[in-house]
Amino acid sequence: MPATILLPSLNTTLKMIDYKYQTRPTQVNRTINARPTQVNRTINAQTRATQVNRIINAQTRTIQVNRNITARMESPNHETKTKMEEKEAIKTESKFRSEFLQMLRKRRAPQVPLTVEIAKPAEIFWYENNPNEEEIMKSCPKKDIENFKDLVKEENLYINIEEGDQGKLPVLILSLKGSDKQIKRPAVVFLHGSYMCKEYLRPLLEAYASRGYIAISVDSRYHGERAKSATTYQEALISAWKIGDTMPFIYDTVWDLIKLADYLTQREDIDPSRIGITGISLGGMHAWFAAAADTRYAVIAPLIGVQGFRWAIDNDKWHGRVDSIKPVFEVAREDLGKNAIDKEVVEKVWDRIAPGLASHFDSPYSIPPIAPRPLLILNGAEDPRCPLAGLVTLMLKISQIYAEFQCSNNFKFIAEPKIGHQITKFQVKESSDWFDKFLKPEQLEPKL
Repeated sequence: MPATILLPSLNTTLKMIDYKYQTRPTQVNRTINARPTQVNRTINAQTRATQVNRIINAQTRTIQVNRNITARMESPNHETKTKMEEKEAIKTESKFRSEFLQMLRKRRAPQVPLTVEIAKPAEIFWYENNPNEEEIMKSCPKKDIENFKDLVKEENLYINIEEGDQGKLPVLILSLKGSDKQIKRPAVVFLHGSYMCKEYLRPLLEAYASRGYIAISVDSRYHGERAKSATTYQEALISAWKIGDTMPFIYDTVWDLIKLADYLTQREDIDPSRIGITGISLGGMHAWFAAAADTRYAVIAPLIGVQGFRWAIDNDKWHGRVDSIKPVFEVAREDLGKNAIDKEVVEKVWDRIAPGLASHFDSPYSIPPIAPRPLLILNGAEDPRCPLAGLVTLMLKISQIYAEFQCSNNFKFIAEPKIGHQITKFQVKESSDWFDKFLKPEQLEPKL
């Protein structure tokens, strides 16, 4: 199966793609069949004519670009080239991972031995539940089990990671009570967005637990149980700008997720080779970077989180993301003596609170290290925080990387038409199917 990229219908923002086609009635089909890009490759006469079909679905107005890289080219030179490309990709990934982990260790509080404490169910009062999003999450496929609430096992834990008030990671785990015979099950980690908490994701945890997964959620830094008030996260971002001793935007929580993987892989009920990770918005960014840093996350599905930070700065499309955490940018503007937030302010803030985010750790460098693991990226085509125009070229590049690993079906990117920065039932279902496809939980017989 080919890697798949689903985009909205053609418009001026997508002119970066060099499409050559003839006008056809209602539908134009595009299928690209080619092996990974090679320098001076020899292709026989039959495969030399590239078949280009463009498929535009009139109902969903999406473009499906399929790169079906033929695996039947028997040239020894081709095979040697492919292996060289794979080795080069692995070398590049290893270099990125080493540099990224080194950066994560720079602003760490003193580490403590990894220990686990039993906690009580948390009550979080400073976040507002969104009924519409709750309904969307409840649409997640769920096995119909009689007396489900009596059959689900809930664990509330603290994982001690480092010293300080943010060094304790609150964890919520839901699983179905299984048979007496211990079965190692797949697990999926769910990550919330800005100003939310782990309890917010309970509908997703329950749905996955009903289907045989160990479903896990955590509070990211300065959220949920780790927040003293509704403004704790914003205050932490401002402090990071002023002092520069923490990385509350993305990176500190990524460190927590590496430590979470340490714990999950030690559990007797979890198959350490089948741990997935997903998240919404900020949680999608956490999932993306955690997977780039730690290969123990085997299947990845970030929702409305993947974006190009450098591209947004260079193309004056940073406003949507900046507005989501605007107070720190306003403080930086004042400190820099500016009358308004501009690209210089944005670049300096990112470099201060998340070093490398708009340069060598940006998506063009941090998405490729996820390959060849299964990766599903779901975005809204009209999302101002994750501009689609900044991702199209990158996604075609990532598709090519997966092709070089000869696992094109392990990558899929979908930009849902007419959707902004919001989760949808479609995204919930697609990500659920993705995990089922690659993690395949066993069917358990629940017991009381």
